Amino acid sequence: MPSMQAILFYGPGDARLVETPIPTPGPGELLVKVGAALTCGTDLKSYRRGHPRIFKSLPSPFGHEFAGVVAERGAGVERFAAGQRVVAANSAPCGECEYCREGRESLCERLEFLNGAYAEYVVVPERIVRRNTYLIPDHLTFAEAALVEPLACVLHGLDALDLQLGDTAVVLGCGPIGLFFVNALTLRGLNVIASDRHESRLAAARHFGAVATANAAEMGVDEQVAAARELTSGERGAPIVIEAVGRAEIWEAATRMARRGGQILLFGGAKAGTTFPVDGTALHYDELTIKGVFHHTPRHIHLALYLIASGAINARDYLTANRPLAGTIAALEDNGARRDIKTVILPPGAEPAPLGSLAEKDT
Repeated sequence: MPSMQAILFYGPGDARLVETPIPTPGPGELLVKVGAALTCGTDLKSYRRGHPRIFKSLPSPFGHEFAGVVAERGAGVERFAAGQRVVAANSAPCGECEYCREGRESLCERLEFLNGAYAEYVVVPERIVRRNTYLIPDHLTFAEAALVEPLACVLHGLDALDLQLGDTAVVLGCGPIGLFFVNALTLRGLNVIASDRHESRLAAARHFGAVATANAAEMGVDEQVAAARELTSGERGAPIVIEAVGRAEIWEAATRMARRGGQILLFGGAKAGTTFPVDGTALHYDELTIKGVFHHTPRHIHLALYLIASGAINARDYLTANRPLAGTIAALEDNGARRDIKTVILPPGAEPAPLGSLAEKDT
């Protein structure tokens, strides 16, 4: 039986490069030869502590942001053919449960996930083939196309907010997701203030449109709140505050950076059981709105691909390093240490991706 290289997850802190059979697509499925996969903060968290919704059995395929070429199609697939360049989302809703019928597809009770991008080949499940897989325009590289998934999550988050031209927005955390928020908010005509603990990420935020930045290194929560509010009109706070870190103390800080009537989006995923304090007086009398947003929907995947393909989002500038498949875990840890923004993971034989202007190295 033909075999391939793949990273499999065996448990927290234990992921291995193994030789495993090339999977065969079932009815409605696609077998895709991976042209490029990308590192993701969710993958790093999942590697360090596991993830019950992603790793349902062990060992498990690993990785979810990718694009490639259709190698084989299962019975009944008519929309795609062998040799076509495609990008697939990492999930698809059922379209039938109560939440799907209400238009809340990210909350689908039977949301089907795809995992296994850190490999030479990956099988795309039938529902994702049918609802959330797209042809890649010729001018996009595989790595650029693979950015549709994280961008779609950000677009979903922005749809939950009432954004007004000229408003000020504070973005807390300038990892890839935070930088996408800076970029997309700037496109929407907002003035963005970005906060992070690493100067290289603040420089990236300015590159993507932030009009002001605050270095939160060695600051306590009170100091971070004061630093952000000082950059807003009359130090009142911001109409929009977006948290993209996933830590309770930053959630709490976000609620204190908003002006009266402000909207706070808690986007970073925290550990199970995480709680944080909220000033009930401010929540009531200042009419604050606190929202959480999870994941994406097929509409947002489609919109993300359009924005990248049109050049409205310069996808290449998020790509800062190439690594071979064997270097996947090291690449995830480098991203966690803020050494890179998005690292392109290359299966054997894949061509290195052209990198953007923020890249310092190509390893």
